[in-house]
Amino acid sequence: MEIHEAIEKRHSVRSYLDKSIPADIISQLNHEITECNRESGLHIQLVTGEPEAFSGFMAHYGKFSGVRNYIALIGRKTADLDEKIGYYGERIAIKAQQLGLNTCWVAMTFSKKKSRCIVNKGEKLVCVLSLGYGKTQGIAHKSKPMEQLCAVSGKMPEWFRKGMESVMLAPTAMNQQKFLFSLNAENVTVKSTGGFYSKVDLGIVQYHFEVGSGRKIFGTAFHKNI
Repeated sequence: MEIHEAIEKRHSVRSYLDKSIPADIISQLNHEITECNRESGLHIQLVTGEPEAFSGFMAHYGKFSGVRNYIALIGRKTADLDEKIGYYGERIAIKAQQLGLNTCWVAMTFSKKKSRCIVNKGEKLVCVLSLGYGKTQGIAHKSKPMEQLCAVSGKMPEWFRKGMESVMLAPTAMNQQKFLFSLNAENVTVKSTGGFYSKVDLGIVQYHFEVGSGRKIFGTAFHKNI
């Protein structure tokens, strides 16, 4: 599945079939995780065949069922940790979609204590991605109009519009979409407008913007107002 198609088709899925992920799919996903960790310095881990993290009341409250696999999004406690987790976590989520799997971002409704992952001293488990073969493919979330999510000085270039179209498909905490992209000449900035897990959301939407626009904005080439 091509990456733009994967972004269009990926929706949050909370209920999963009792179906194991084949070894070749796990290998490809682990390769992507290794590359993300190498680039970012994060400590992201794939956990398979482990139902305990989603066996308690909070998972039931969050309407999760059948979750036996997840991706633990972990990194050193730095000022940009949440943003990096959002960017690279979404990159992995889209890769999973390309491999025929379904995912959901999970921040609160799972048990960190029961999670079977390694969190070293100085690190933090920010959130996880539930993973597996969904009972459904999920449904598209509603989006705010593009003009509420960005501000452009002058005529909007086509590359920026495509970037924003991809951003509108991005998952955010409670579907809050509390961010604003701005374009002044060729300079793109983005800022949070508040809300839960807003820095994670910033990382997610930056990844989507890059895929849609074809322009690298995350990291040193990206000027942020946060």
